[in-house]
Amino acid sequence: MYYVYALLSLSVKNWLYIGYSDDLKTRVATHNNKKVKSTKSKTPLKLVYYEAYVDEMDARRRERELKTHQQKDILKEKLKKSLLRH
Repeated sequence: MYYVYALLSLSVKNWLYIGYSDDLKTRVATHNNKKVKSTKSKTPLKLVYYEAYVDEMDARRRERELKTHQQKDILKEKLKKSLLRH
């Protein structure tokens, strides 16, 4: 399985990271252990969204799509609504 995921920074307001991995649990831990250059100054991070794919190329395509400014804004809006309910 391949995963496209979103991490929300708990220290930087409104900061969302999009990535992909074949081992979601380990990858999130790697981010929170400050071993990823682009996220180490934004920890702690919370996994707030993920999608699972059988095909790696499908996951990579979806990651690129979600990283576009427009798609990232749409995802942020959906997550805001979802996170406010919990």
